[in-house]
Amino acid sequence: MGDIEAPSSSPTRRTVLQSILPSKEFATSRKGMLLIAEVVLSFISFLCFAGSGAAAFVTVPLLAFLASLFLLFGYSTKFNERFKGFCWPLMDFIRCVTASIIFFIISIMAVSKYADGSSKAAGIFGFIATIVFALDFYFIFNELASFLKQGGESNEEPSGQQDEFSDSDSD
Repeated sequence: MGDIEAPSSSPTRRTVLQSILPSKEFATSRKGMLLIAEVVLSFISFLCFAGSGAAAFVTVPLLAFLASLFLLFGYSTKFNERFKGFCWPLMDFIRCVTASIIFFIISIMAVSKYADGSSKAAGIFGFIATIVFALDFYFIFNELASFLKQGGESNEEPSGQQDEFSDSDSD
């Protein structure tokens, strides 16, 4: 029993914490910074809406926060590379488009319809979140457009399979 030593608790905690938090490379990338900003702004907007007279709008920032947190976790742990069941860029694009449109609408309503300070703050953070989500879907759209211009070919697809299809078409 003396062969296996009990590992010290601090390295285990560090590795668990490092596995949950995004890596430094991802956090400093453009996509990482946008996702972190989306998570933070959605959460702040959620807190402001929860404490305001416009509490009916609390669902939108909560869902945007959870979706952004899920994609932040998925991209930072490279879960998207291991799970090919979804078209991750398209799912991210649809999330950003819907979030920016809905954030814009509820922010206008919160600022114009409600008089309390928390509603005004939620509207301002909602407008900032709208800009961040719009930037994100603009960058995703450019990436999707360049991908589709290339014919939608993946780098992982072997070139031999394309040659087989092109040879059979010419016969």
